Amino acid sequence: MMTNKNPYDIIKTLLRTEKSVAMDPLRKYLFFVDKGANKIQIKKAVEEIYKVKVSAVNTKISCGKLRRVRHEPGYTVSRKKALVTLKVGSKIDTT
Repeated sequence: MMTNKNPYDIIKTLLRTEKSVAMDPLRKYLFFVDKGANKIQIKKAVEEIYKVKVSAVNTKISCGKLRRVRHEPGYTVSRKKALVTLKVGSKIDTT
């Protein structure tokens, strides 16, 4: 369990893909987060960093995939993603 963790350690980065940009009008934003963080910690970290109000947090762990590099097998990095929905009137400035 993570206690008294810096919000910048919980939120790794804001993920800006074509699909995540299309969710901006719906007040939904996608983040890479720390694997050990739970939904409550993610919510508090987003509210503290971006000064917004969060209504919901959904998380997903993307497992690493098997890839080959120079004929040697290996795995890509496993990551945890968080889909954060903001309350009405809140917005994250992504510019």
